[in-house]
Amino acid sequence: MAYLNWTPDLETGIREIDGQHKRIVEYINQLHDARDHHDRAAVGAVIDEMVDYTLSHFAFEESLMADAGYMFAGPHKKVHELFTRKVGDYRLRFEAGEEVAAELHAMLSRWLFNHIRNDDRSYSDAVKVYLKNVGQGEVDMKAQIKEELIRELHLKKKKGFFARLFGSDD
Repeated sequence: MAYLNWTPDLETGIREIDGQHKRIVEYINQLHDARDHHDRAAVGAVIDEMVDYTLSHFAFEESLMADAGYMFAGPHKKVHELFTRKVGDYRLRFEAGEEVAAELHAMLSRWLFNHIRNDDRSYSDAVKVYLKNVGQGEVDMKAQIKEELIRELHLKKKKGFFARLFGSDD
């Protein structure tokens, strides 16, 4: 597999989140380099750093979603937990001596971009409204954010997280 390239369609419009996503892409590309150089120690170091960074990213993202009153924050967190377990399994296999770098790189490449384009895009409107309101000092922003998000989802007829999760065509 080749290097991952950041493209504009991956932007959430949230500067901190986009920067963190770009950093994860850099880790995935470092994994590619370490694998190409057959440097097992470097592969292990990248896996460890990437896992630690991704966990802190997830915590930051989940906190923003909760603060913004994003109604699907719980299911989004479950997606993160499933991913964390999957990567943890790769880490254990690596520590047991298996060569997992190519498989891990392929999985991370597919998962990250799909997750950003679908799951993260779903919460971005709520978080942007929240961040805007925090700057303006709104008092009852959670209710306003929920109301605005529901209106947006209804008007745009977006396919939401639950629809994708349960396969609904509504």
